[in-house]
This record gives sequence, structure tokens and C-alpha cells, in this order.
Amino acid sequence: MTPSEASAQAREICGLAPVIPVLVIHDLAHARPLAEALVAGGLPALEVTLRTPVALDAIAEMAQVEGGVVGAGTLLTPEDVAAAKAAGALFGVSPGATSRLLDAAEAADLPMLPGAATSTEVMALLERGYTVQKFFPAEANGGAPALKSIGAPLPQVAFCPTGGVSLANAPTYLGLGNTLCVGGSWVAPQAMMEAGDWAGITELAAEAAALPR
Repeated sequence: MTPSEASAQAREICGLAPVIPVLVIHDLAHARPLAEALVAGGLPALEVTLRTPVALDAIAEMAQVEGGVVGAGTLLTPEDVAAAKAAGALFGVSPGATSRLLDAAEAADLPMLPGAATSTEVMALLERGYTVQKFFPAEANGGAPALKSIGAPLPQVAFCPTGGVSLANAPTYLGLGNTLCVGGSWVAPQAMMEAGDWAGITELAAEAAALPR
């Protein structure tokens, strides 16, 4: 898979809904009902971060949910790429980008949403052919004003800002011309998962899915 092909697929995934839930799953039993709740609420693209021991098994479980498009986040190494692909991930997300990581993703035909925080990083990824990128950490890097400023000289690149994005500030990002969607964890609070409040999570997902862009 070429970088341009990867970005084309990433653009399609980002177009599925205004928000991609960023999920940290500690209990494997939560995986399937969580995915079902989010998809039912209108958020089909799901990013499961590889930050817990059950993350890969969770991806495998969630990949079986009809209507879901499950990806793996926090990909840092070629080994992460291989493991995510084997688990059934349909896309990958990284906080940054290295040549080894991108080489592995391209070889594995795993569409990537590589992270960038500065104009130089955005330009380096663009030079390689990635026209869809993750802006991370969004709020710590100056938020929507910074992303708008980056977009002025680099209109070829579209973003999924993640990191500190909430229901309150998501509309500001989504109002930018260079933002396709946002990544956020607020739609799946740990307390709700632990309580098994899947109906409540579906309500949060529906609220996020209704955000204008």
C-alpha cells in the first residue's frame, strides 16, 4: 500500500462520523458491548489504543461487530503494526511517525493516520505522500488556532485532531476547513464501562455523531 492509498482510505474512515472514539479497554468483557453501543449511536470508526494487556484481544472481539470499523492506536513499532493487523485492525493510528513504522504499515497494507505536531512534521509526512494526518496532542499544541494556522500554508493536508478534544471544543475543530473528524475519549468514560451503562454510551455517541462539520 502506498502512502497516497493509505491516506485515501484514512480519509474514508475519517468521513464515517465526526468523532473517532479513542478507547482504553482494561476488561475484555467490555469490548463487544462497547463497540455495539458506539456503532448503535452512530460512531462506526473505533480506535482501540494498545495501552492495556487486553487491547489486541479487544480489537479481535470488536472487529466482529457488524458495522464497526476497528483500528489500533498507539502504534509505535513494526511489531505493533503486525500485531494489530493480525488482530483484525482495519487502520492504525500513531502519536507520531517514524520511517520504520510507516514502512511496516505500508508493507502490511494497514492504512495509517500518522501523528504530527509541527509544520515540519506535517511537511515530512506530506513529502512521503500522507495527506491525512493526526494532529496530536491537539490542545497542548495550541488547539484549533494552531491547526488553522498550520492549514494556511499546507492546505493539501487534512487532519484528525486528538488529545484534549471534548464535546465542548470539538465543534471549533470541526469548523476548520482542514479537519475531517476529531478523536476523543469522552464518548466512552471508564465509569460507564465499569457500570455496564451501554445505553448511556450510546447516548453519548449519538450526541457526538450529531456534531456538525
